[in-house]
Amino acid sequence: MNKTFTDLLVPFLPYLNGKPLTEDSRLHDLGLNSMKAIDLLFGIEDELGVSLPDEDLNDATFATAGSLWNAVRRASAAQGADRTAA
Repeated sequence: MNKTFTDLLVPFLPYLNGKPLTEDSRLHDLGLNSMKAIDLLFGIEDELGVSLPDEDLNDATFATAGSLWNAVRRASAAQGADRTAA
């Protein structure tokens, strides 16, 4: 996970309470609900320039900080490849 991603994610986690965010941090337990997840998706698009594909919009993707980060990295790589091919 990079700093930009973690800085974006932390405000959506009201129960983090200053604890370190790790790849194993469970997002639901830290207060990420479905409404906040939608706002987070907009933030990911705005700040990171990445749109997650529909198949990644599921509970498994949003289970932990690491699973969301992996989805963002995959989408970023795929979208970069798409832009290169265009």
